[in-house]
Amino acid sequence: MVRNRTSQAVFVMAGAGIGKSSLTEALAERLTGELNILQIHGSSALAAVPFGVLTPYTGDLTAEESVSPVAVLRSMWTYFETLREGSSSSQVLLLVDDAHYLDEASAGVIADLISAGWATVVAAARPRPGLPQPLDQLWYDGLAERVDLRPLNREQIEEVLAHILDGTVPDATVDAAWSASGGNPRILDALLHDAAEAGILSKSNGIWILLGSLPADGARLAAVVAKDYLRRRPEEQEALKLIALAGPVGRKVIEDICGAPVVRSLLDQQMVVESVGIPSELLLWNRLFSNAIRNSISVSRSLQLQEKIRAHQDGTVLRGEGRLRFVEWSLECGVRVSDADLLEAAQQALALFRNDSARTIAARVQDSGMAPLARAIQARALYNVGAYPEAAALLDSCWLQLADDPQGPAVLLLRVSAHQAAGHQLAAVAEDVKDHAGRAADGSLAWQEEILQLLRSGADVDYRALAAEVDTIRNRSSTEAKDEPITALAEALLAHALTAAGRPAEGLDAALLAASELPPLEDSLFFFPEFVLGRLVISYLAMGEWESAERELNSYAAGHAAGAATFGGSLQMLRGYSLLRQGRMERAYQMLLPAVEALRLNDPLQLFRFGSSLGFYVAARLGDAAQAKRLEQDHKDAVAGGPAHDFLAGAYAAAAAEYLSRDGKGVASLHTMLTAAEASGRAGHRLELLALCWDLGDPSVVPMVQEAASGVEGRWADAMLTLATSWEAAGGDSLMEAAASLEGAGFVNLAREAYARASAVLEQTGERRRSRQAVAQRERCDHELGERFREGRFIAAAPAVHLTRREQDIVELAVQGLTDREIAQRLMVSVRTVEGHLYRTYVKLGVRSRDELESALPK
Repeated sequence: MVRNRTSQAVFVMAGAGIGKSSLTEALAERLTGELNILQIHGSSALAAVPFGVLTPYTGDLTAEESVSPVAVLRSMWTYFETLREGSSSSQVLLLVDDAHYLDEASAGVIADLISAGWATVVAAARPRPGLPQPLDQLWYDGLAERVDLRPLNREQIEEVLAHILDGTVPDATVDAAWSASGGNPRILDALLHDAAEAGILSKSNGIWILLGSLPADGARLAAVVAKDYLRRRPEEQEALKLIALAGPVGRKVIEDICGAPVVRSLLDQQMVVESVGIPSELLLWNRLFSNAIRNSISVSRSLQLQEKIRAHQDGTVLRGEGRLRFVEWSLECGVRVSDADLLEAAQQALALFRNDSARTIAARVQDSGMAPLARAIQARALYNVGAYPEAAALLDSCWLQLADDPQGPAVLLLRVSAHQAAGHQLAAVAEDVKDHAGRAADGSLAWQEEILQLLRSGADVDYRALAAEVDTIRNRSSTEAKDEPITALAEALLAHALTAAGRPAEGLDAALLAASELPPLEDSLFFFPEFVLGRLVISYLAMGEWESAERELNSYAAGHAAGAATFGGSLQMLRGYSLLRQGRMERAYQMLLPAVEALRLNDPLQLFRFGSSLGFYVAARLGDAAQAKRLEQDHKDAVAGGPAHDFLAGAYAAAAAEYLSRDGKGVASLHTMLTAAEASGRAGHRLELLALCWDLGDPSVVPMVQEAASGVEGRWADAMLTLATSWEAAGGDSLMEAAASLEGAGFVNLAREAYARASAVLEQTGERRRSRQAVAQRERCDHELGERFREGRFIAAAPAVHLTRREQDIVELAVQGLTDREIAQRLMVSVRTVEGHLYRTYVKLGVRSRDELESALPK
């Protein structure tokens, strides 16, 4: 467009840090030598000076001529002619950065240059306040093109991280970088450098994970903030300081101090955002940007600014995050805050998962009556960051003092969870609780003992005992505040037990009842929403309701973004488990590997052992022996996650070991587990174990699958029964009919096996045309599952090689003779991504060059 002069002017519009300046600099670098290039930089300091930015090109004018548009235009023409005389090109390219700062007179001259065709102009500006009117008019008249650069979206952030980081970047890391940077490339670059230098962005087993929050005090981010901040007018700098220190802060407060025009200017420049509500509140556009400005202000200056705010703000009307921020600010300045305000602020910080702030504030509470709850808040903040022994120690010191507090049940549950996460057994934790619980006045169990009894029944996966206890709770005449958390706990534990027993529909009902108890528990110190969510998702998966499980996970993630650092690994593991159950092994693998690394750091729901066994299983099934052996060791070293999870974890680990060794020991272990006392009463888990045996190519379990599936609720059990029945019938027609039915119902992995079996049966009976049709249908299922080169489980149980879908696409293009760059352009990925996938493919196929690829591919 610029080189070919298809447009005389191009206006690049973008917010601060999006890349407009980098674009103009890149144009200058790329086109130097081809065109005569002049660069102009707008400046707020010269915005009120007529022709100020054009001074370097009007040096020969007299004082009187220097304010004449005609004389300035003539001087510019003379300068252009001088440039052309010593150049092979007659074209002049004028690059204008920060064009929104141009004064009207300079903008008018540049508009005349464009209209006369004397120069091609590329002007970069912010959408607000936008271009000066003379340039804007050119766009309206069709004499200029406009290009809007927008912040990077999540997918683009993911592509950037994949390009610059050598390894797997999990969703949690992508989400954190996207959220913290706001899609701003300049801030993203600064954050990544600062996080890497601080050791917060770390590579563990090939996975890039964050060991904490992205830093707001790094040198790179400070430089970015300082550069942008110092370009502001003094009155805007003052307003930014106040908003950074107090935000969210009432708009009227800042307008009273700094003036309404200053606030409007900052809003126009999108440096500040306004909340919807009454009264409206102001925040800086980026939280880390705000933190970086705070870090640059001295304590004495901060105290002066707080006094200004106090003079215009009614502290009694502060609420939510604004009240929390004012308490934080007061403590930073050394101002005394009452214990009641400290406790309220600590609870608010905890609700926002600002764990360091919650601990710091709660630790300052001195009142003896409030101190136990303050210690419990500190404990939950420690629990959120995976410091389980420290959390347990704090809870040991305060749980008994909170026995009569509405938070009492939550604190006891948190204490039990912290001790279990630290490796302690439930029985040991319960001893001192039992000593202090006693009985209620009416002779019934005190609530502490009732909670422990529920936890014991849950650990035993005893749905009958839990059902009886739930009935007792439901029929209770009292309506104490403690009943709500106990009811939610009981219903959630019953849901899990019913699902394990093969009654997931009833389990789902119980989980939904538990979810209905959550609204009053929103501020609870125990993680009830996540505790219930896990049981709800497991119930959906046991029923084969994949989409419903994904909907619940997405709904939670959308409404609880602040807790992603704490519960992100748990959610990712549940997603990986869902994909595994669907037979989408490659996608499950991509989900489970990062999940295991996240859970290694923070495992609030105690899923690491189960997650590592699932990762071990998928790695072994896909033939990645190195990862499988590492995950096997993780599984062995992990703290037990509770009998319900441990039973399935052991089953998946046994199946994974069989895929690795193929010595029959894994299958034998699974058969032993099927007859163990632990499996009795767990029809749902038994069916899952039988499915693992069948996956391993053990046809002896087919009659057992028929028997077990007929007694289990849900679509998945029905699908397993359909497959087993048609398998036993061994008729080509019945198998094809069953396969089509299974595929239509969304059980593509089971349909694949029915098609595979049908192709073999039809081949044996001489119906080769229909056999080929069955093979084609099976391959279509393979393709949908992302396993194009995999055979059915009963034809070839474990392929020697497995290429991911992306690897397959790249290899196919490479075999066709396309270069790495051509492949990258075709698939819209980076050249580095193509190179990485080809390298991994060479290793998998045992080849060293492209020339050997075609002959090495699976046929």
